[in-house]
Amino acid sequence: MVPLIPKTMHAIELIAHGGFDKLVYNDNKAVPEPTDNQVLINVTAAGINNTDINTRIGWYSKSVNQDTNSGGDGFADVNNDDASWSGAPLSFPRVQGADICGYIVAVGKNVDKNRIGERVMVRSMQHAPDNDKPYICWTIGSECDGGFAQFAVAFDKETYKIACDWRDEELATIPCAYSTAENMLHRANVKNERIFITGASGGVGSAAIQLAKRRGATIIAQASKTKAQQIKALGVDMVIDRHDDILEMIDRDSIDVVVDLVAGQQWGSYLEILRRGGRYVTAGAIAGPIVDLDVRTLYLKDLTLIGATYQEDVVFANLVSYIEKGEIKPLLSKAYPLQDIVTAQQDFLDKKYIGKLVLIPPAIA
Repeated sequence: MVPLIPKTMHAIELIAHGGFDKLVYNDNKAVPEPTDNQVLINVTAAGINNTDINTRIGWYSKSVNQDTNSGGDGFADVNNDDASWSGAPLSFPRVQGADICGYIVAVGKNVDKNRIGERVMVRSMQHAPDNDKPYICWTIGSECDGGFAQFAVAFDKETYKIACDWRDEELATIPCAYSTAENMLHRANVKNERIFITGASGGVGSAAIQLAKRRGATIIAQASKTKAQQIKALGVDMVIDRHDDILEMIDRDSIDVVVDLVAGQQWGSYLEILRRGGRYVTAGAIAGPIVDLDVRTLYLKDLTLIGATYQEDVVFANLVSYIEKGEIKPLLSKAYPLQDIVTAQQDFLDKKYIGKLVLIPPAIA
C-alpha cells in the first residue's frame, strides 16, 4: 500500500564541511517533488559509506593530504571550493546518503505511473543529467540530495526495480559499496586470477571479496588480525595483517590484480607484488592519498594503473541480476535510527564492524 505523502519530512542536513556538529536533524524539511523524468521514493533504509564522511569533512579537497580517519571531526585547512567528488563547491544544506532503498510513491512527467509501488534501489554514481559524456559523474548525496531522509527524488532511468527476499536494510548495503567494488573488478577485467584486496573488512572491500569469488578469483586480503577469521569466512584464501610487511608475506611478481582502497605508506609494495603486465585498480585512499611512485617499476614491469570512479550502466544492472539470482549475500552489520547518524558514523570510523552500517528513517504514518 502506497503511503500518503506528507508536506514535510525528517532529514539529516549537512550545513557545512566539518565535524559531527555540521549534521543537523531537521524534522520539518519540505518533501521534494519529482520533476520531469524523476520519481519520488519513500526511503526505508540508507547505508553509510566512506564517501558520506569524506564529503562532510571535505577530504576530497586537494588541500587535504591526511588519511580519512584524521579528519573525523573535520579538517582545519579544507578549501571549500574543491571539497566534493566533482571538484566543484558543495551546495548547502545538503541531504547526504549515497545509498537509497525504498518504494516509489509518486512520479513526475514522462514517467510510467505503473512504477508507483515498486521496491527500488538508486544507482549512487550516475551520469550527470546535463552531460552524458563518459567520466562526468553525478553522485547521490553530493551533487544532489540523497537518502538520509524519509523521501528522496531520483531520475527514473537511475532507479532500479528489485525483486528479492532481502530486507530493506540489507538492500541498502548494496548501491555505493557494491557498485564501487564491481566497477573496480569490471574496469580491471578480473577473472579467475590471483588478486590482492586492501581494506578488506570495510564495505567496499568485503563486497569486492564476494564479487571477485563470483568471478573465480583466488584472493589474498589485507585486514586487521582481529577480523581475519571473519574475512576468511567470506571466501578469502589468505589474510595478511594490515601492519605486516607485504613483501615478507607475498612474493614479488605473483599477483595479477591489486584492488586497492587504502593507498598510504605501503603503496609502493602493491606494485612490487604485481606480476609483469599486472593491473592495479583503485577507488579509495583511506590511509592517505599521497604516495611514492617509482616510475621505473611502472614502466619496466608494463603495469596498468586504473582509477575507477565513473561506472558504465552495465555495472549496476549486473549487481541487480546477481541479487535476484542469489549469487551474492548482504553483509549488514548493524542498523541505526536516522537520528543516531553521529553514533553510526563514529562506529564506522572506529572500524568496529565488517560490512555495512545502515540508517533507518522514521516510518511514514
